[in-house]
Amino acid sequence: MSTLYMKQKVFSVGEKFTVTDEQGDVRYKVKGSVLKIPKEFRLQSVDGKLVAKMKKKIVAFFPTFYVDMANGETIVIKKQFSFLRPKYSISIGDLQVNGDWWDMSFTVTNGKKQVAKINKKWISWGDSYAIQIRDTRYEDTIVALVVAIDYVKASEKQDSDE
Repeated sequence: MSTLYMKQKVFSVGEKFTVTDEQGDVRYKVKGSVLKIPKEFRLQSVDGKLVAKMKKKIVAFFPTFYVDMANGETIVIKKQFSFLRPKYSISIGDLQVNGDWWDMSFTVTNGKKQVAKINKKWISWGDSYAIQIRDTRYEDTIVALVVAIDYVKASEKQDSDE
């Protein structure tokens, strides 16, 4: 099991995140495109190697991301219709993501087995998440998932503020 922390930089051009481990060492860097349509994120290891590239589908009834992993695999992350609690499907294995009523905590399961737990901090300077990964085989996928969920949440908040 590993615990990672994702913290969005508040003052940056485009979305920028770092993902650190429990000791505060940077494990991943995330960079969002600035004016590119569709929105795109690049997940890189500390040494700059591309881990995944995430692209938001432009026209979709529910927010959908295509994640191209460095190993050549493409994963689709899609928000699903549900009442009160957010839910996402992931096109790898039997992975499901279920959120809580407040849209602040998410559980990732593979069948009935919990793979990860994601908690967004209620009060922080910039979006901040604690990510507990029980099955480290999914670490890259889970980090990409958190980036996608954060972007969906930010987009929905921006739409509701208008």
